Amino acid sequence: MGVMLRKGRGAAMFYREAGDFKTSYTADNQTFPIRFDRYRYYIVLAIGAGIIPFVITDYWASAILIPFVIYAIAAIGLNILTGYCGQVSLGTGGFMAVGAYTSYKLMTAFPGLDMITITLLSGAMTAMVGLAFGLPSLRIKGFYLAVATLAAQFFLVWVFNKVPWFYNYSASGQINAPERLILGQAVTGPNAEAWAKYLFCLLFLFVLAWVARNLTRGAMGRQWMAIRDMDIAAEIIGVNPLKAKLSAFAVSSFYVGISGALLFTVYLGAVEVGEAYGIQKSFLVLFMIIIGGLGSIFGSFAGAAFMVLLPVALKVLLVDTMGWDTALATHFQFVIVGFLIMFFLIVEPHGLARLWALMKEKLRLWPFPH
Repeated sequence: MGVMLRKGRGAAMFYREAGDFKTSYTADNQTFPIRFDRYRYYIVLAIGAGIIPFVITDYWASAILIPFVIYAIAAIGLNILTGYCGQVSLGTGGFMAVGAYTSYKLMTAFPGLDMITITLLSGAMTAMVGLAFGLPSLRIKGFYLAVATLAAQFFLVWVFNKVPWFYNYSASGQINAPERLILGQAVTGPNAEAWAKYLFCLLFLFVLAWVARNLTRGAMGRQWMAIRDMDIAAEIIGVNPLKAKLSAFAVSSFYVGISGALLFTVYLGAVEVGEAYGIQKSFLVLFMIIIGGLGSIFGSFAGAAFMVLLPVALKVLLVDTMGWDTALATHFQFVIVGFLIMFFLIVEPHGLARLWALMKEKLRLWPFPH
């Protein structure tokens, strides 16, 4: 028995809780209570902020890294509303368009305004629009709320297409992001370097993920989850449904608006609302949180990474290696995503985040049965 214990300890001692002592409630309630998890987080952060900017290429930035960072922000925002508060939304693309067009109007109307302020104001404007469209959630829920947010999606896209003021009366209807500098380095426009755009987006992702983690673990997050689990019972125990639902819509729309602004100003540079922020964008972000895991910040990262990497991996494997037609490979991608959505909804509703948690739990108990 002693030999077994020594062998087990030597094989998996890198992920044990033994020796992690907590002397305060604050330490016990921290985001990463296990020392190994904290070290892993610091290593990932150091690689993301301290190494990748020096080795990044234009292809990696445009195909993987910048889209992942931007969509991760959008997925966190939608997960706050749908995963934590239980309010289904199909209007993510429309709210991203609000952030994009707000940033465009601010950049053209106030040339001296810095990009950080512009992006934050774009998120704030989207939050106010989200509050307005979140009012129906006080009376309807489930399928009917999804239909209401879907109507918001089509309405917002229609408004941005039909009102010339939003695109400064351009004949083409296209909006283009002017160049903006931060500390002398362009982060938007044709002269922006890949590392600068990546770091600018990563800054927002780091801050917003940290804020979301604290919000969901605090009093507001507990109110959201109480509404999600059973709104009538939550109201009986003192949760204000008006405050909880509208705050979820506002915070979620703020995140989605920032992602929409970054998608336009930093990543795409020029967009037409119908193509860049159509209904397919709403479904894309929704698929991210379904596959990644509802009610999980990590699930938002995992879902965004999966949906960004999948088309790249299929292109390399099917088109470049096996010689498939590009259109056929794209249709095969839809088949894979549809299958995975059905699989996770039936087998594991909490997505990749739950599978990751189960794997960590087995590591902590290995080699003993679980």
